[in-house]
Amino acid sequence: MAPLITREEALRLGQLATQEEILALVERAWEARQEQFGDSTDMCSLVNAKSGGCAEDCGFCAQSRFAEAETPMHAMMEPEQMLEHARAAEAAGAHRFCMVTQGQGLSNRDFEKLLEGARLVTEHTNLKRCASVGHINPKRAKQLKAAGINRVHHNVETARSYYPEVSTTVRYEGRIRTIDAVREAGLETCVGGILNLGESPEQRVEMAFELAEIDPTSVPINLLNPRPGTKFGDRDYMDPWEAIKWVAIFRLILPSALLRLCGGRAENLREWQGLAVKAGLNGVMMGNFLTTLNSDPADDRAMFGELGLNIARHADNGANPRPDNRSGRLAGETPDVVEQYLDTPEQAEEAGITIRRWDPSTQLRYVAKDRQVPTRPDGAPNRWPERELEPTPSAPGLAV
Repeated sequence: MAPLITREEALRLGQLATQEEILALVERAWEARQEQFGDSTDMCSLVNAKSGGCAEDCGFCAQSRFAEAETPMHAMMEPEQMLEHARAAEAAGAHRFCMVTQGQGLSNRDFEKLLEGARLVTEHTNLKRCASVGHINPKRAKQLKAAGINRVHHNVETARSYYPEVSTTVRYEGRIRTIDAVREAGLETCVGGILNLGESPEQRVEMAFELAEIDPTSVPINLLNPRPGTKFGDRDYMDPWEAIKWVAIFRLILPSALLRLCGGRAENLREWQGLAVKAGLNGVMMGNFLTTLNSDPADDRAMFGELGLNIARHADNGANPRPDNRSGRLAGETPDVVEQYLDTPEQAEEAGITIRRWDPSTQLRYVAKDRQVPTRPDGAPNRWPERELEPTPSAPGLAV
């Protein structure tokens, strides 16, 4: 995709420091978002379909065997469980649902379970379907598409030049091969990364322009939520204004991508989340994350609605697509299951409808490592001490 700014301008914008300057940048990004997408939104939700025990050394992740953090564990969900969580996501107002698994690949047995889960979600909900299953080859990508998956997520995590600081067991080139396999199968791509891993402003710009060359349909931006016991567990949360500034810069570099804010947004942005939406977001990850809690979906819908954005669910499985539905359409009518109960769980209960959100605090078990944690391949310490956070000023109004 063609960026709206040059690398040099992006670097200059990265040096903005005052709230007045950042607000002017937000207005510029808001105009670019409206010009490309109008009032459409693309709200996603996920379930951690298989958790814990990952053999890779990604320095931000508590699931890594190289982290000293307790490991969140559960085996591969049954297909019917995935459907249950998908229905809860639809009830919360999500447009799409992503089934996520740990590690860089699944066994044949677990992959078949995920395929069956995708078929059930396709048949019984009006959600668009996504999967995040680590490295895959073209054959598996085509199997995902045949099962009803529209889009596959696989992050590059950070700039190529900084990548060795983040992971040494998963090669950057391997991530690109997976993205190529997904595109070869005719699927949409979802490719993003994490900010505040210790990368420089130049490397943030580098990552954004690398993503522009990859040209994914969707770009998730995560803000590091430092997990005690991981390589990056010593880092402070990102300053909210700094995070908002970089969301706006990514919007100007990636004008035609579906930009969404995912992990760490509640912890890093707190009451500034609405301003981040105005900085150019198409959507957020609604509901809870893989191993941590998130904002309430009703609050997320209100946050977008206050800016005049259309958060209505997608009718007829995308047969009449809005600008954000580029492909992956299926024929069929919207199932009559949750619309009237969207904000009234008590009425849903009276009607015999159970809506259960994905909740890592109750649906994951955390297992302490009972053995010596191996030394990281890059020689870095496995964990760092935590730091106390600095207070931040109050948020301004969000006039449109």
